[in-house]
Amino acid sequence: MRNVNRGLASRSKIIESLEKGRTRVVEISERAGLTESCVSHHLRLLLKQRVVASAAVGRGNRWTLTKYGQEKLG
Repeated sequence: MRNVNRGLASRSKIIESLEKGRTRVVEISERAGLTESCVSHHLRLLLKQRVVASAAVGRGNRWTLTKYGQEKLG
């Protein structure tokens, strides 16, 4: 259960960061206090659940909450 709780806490921090608008993994990592690899892992999980979406911008991606994600979390 400890790992499940840590995962939920990490995703909650990531979602809080995304509520402020489109952002990059580096910025989410800094705001949430998580490593970039941890953020990327959880974003992939959230992407599979259609809670977040990404858009290529330059050499990186910008992540945002989807309308579905906002409805589910709101």
